Amino acid sequence: MKIFWFIPSHGDGRYLGTAIGGRTTSHDYLTQIARAVDSLGYYGALLPTGRSCEDAWVTASSLFPHTKRMRFLVALRPGLMSPGLAARMAATFDRLSGGRLLLNVVTGGDPDELAGDGVHLSHDDRYRLTDEFLHIFRKTCETGIDRYDGEFIKVVGSKLLFEPVQRPYPPLYFGGSSNAAIDIAAKHVQVYLTWGEPVAAVKEKVDIVRERAAKEGRTVEFGIRLHVIVRETDREAWTDAERLISHVDEATIRASQQALAKHDSEGQRRMRELHNGSRQSLEIAPNLWAGVGLVRGGAGTALVGSAGTVAERMEEYRSVGIESFIFSGYPHLEEAYQVAELLFPKLPIESQGGLNQGIVGDQLSGRYRVGEVIGNAAHPEVKHAAN
Repeated sequence: MKIFWFIPSHGDGRYLGTAIGGRTTSHDYLTQIARAVDSLGYYGALLPTGRSCEDAWVTASSLFPHTKRMRFLVALRPGLMSPGLAARMAATFDRLSGGRLLLNVVTGGDPDELAGDGVHLSHDDRYRLTDEFLHIFRKTCETGIDRYDGEFIKVVGSKLLFEPVQRPYPPLYFGGSSNAAIDIAAKHVQVYLTWGEPVAAVKEKVDIVRERAAKEGRTVEFGIRLHVIVRETDREAWTDAERLISHVDEATIRASQQALAKHDSEGQRRMRELHNGSRQSLEIAPNLWAGVGLVRGGAGTALVGSAGTVAERMEEYRSVGIESFIFSGYPHLEEAYQVAELLFPKLPIESQGGLNQGIVGDQLSGRYRVGEVIGNAAHPEVKHAAN
C-alpha cells in the first residue's frame, strides 16, 4: 500500500463547519505538516486545488525544500493552463525536487468557479478538452509534437528542452465517475482515483476502468481518497467522529448541500447521495462514515475505528484493486502522527522509495519519535476545497 496524507492549504481545525477550533493557514503550519509527512514515512501528500485554497503549485514549491523524501501530488488543470506550460512546470518541479512530483489531473466540477476562471464549457466538453490536453502534454514530454489541431487546443512545435527526472513525465493521477472521465483514465493516466464509496461500488468502477484500459492496450493502478479517524478503540473513534461535526447545525448543512447541488460532477452527486443531507444513518457501510460530506465538497467519507478495524477495511479495498490511500484528518498535524503511530504497524506499506530507513525500526514496533511543534492559531475560514 502507498499511504498519502493531505496538506490543508484551505484551513484546518478540530471541527467541521465552524470557525471554532480553527487554525490559520500559515506557511509555518503547512511546513510542520509537510515535515511530519516526510519524517513519518508517508508516500506523499495531496494538495487541494480551487479558489478556496492557496495555489497548489506555489504551496508545494515552497514546501519541498523543507522535506527530503515525500512526494507532492499537485494539480494539472486543463482549461486553466496550456499543456506546453504544464509540461515545463512539471519538469522544473520534478528536477528541482529530485523527482518528487506526482500530477493530479483535475477537470473541475463547479460551474461557478470554472466561470470565474474563464472556463465556460459543459461537463462533456471539459472532458474532451482534457483528452486533448493530456495527449499534447504526454507527447510534448515524450518526443515533442510538431502540430496538433484539436477541437479546443491548437499547438505548433511543442517540446521540452529540459527533461523531468521521472521519464517521460511524472505519474498522472486522475479521478472521475462519469463515462467521459473513465474514458480519460483508460487512455492516459497511471493511477485512477475514486472517492470513498462502499467497497462494492468501488469494485464496480475499478472493473470498468480495467476493462476500458485493456481495450487501449494499457494497465492502470487504483487509489482512493478518504478521511480517517483512527483511535485505540472503535468506541473512541466513533466518539471523535461525532465530535468532529458537533458544531454543525441544520442551516449549515442545507447551505452546503445547496451549493454542492450546483456542481455537474458525477462523483460529487454520488457523494451527496450517500447521506442525502441527513445526519441519520451516516455509517453507510461497515466503518465508512459520510458525516464529512454534510458540509464539505469532494471527499466526504471517512474510515472510522480502531487501528485493527481500519486496517481490515483497507484490506477489503485492497482486495478489489486499491493500492494507494490518500488520507486526511482534522486537525491534520496531530492526525498525521496518530495515523502513523496506530495504523502504520498494521499495514504492508510502500513508503518513500526506501529512503526513510531511519524510522523502519520504530515503524515495526509501532513507535514513532514525535519532533514537531503543534500549531494552535485561530482560523476563521470554514470552506473546504474539493479534493
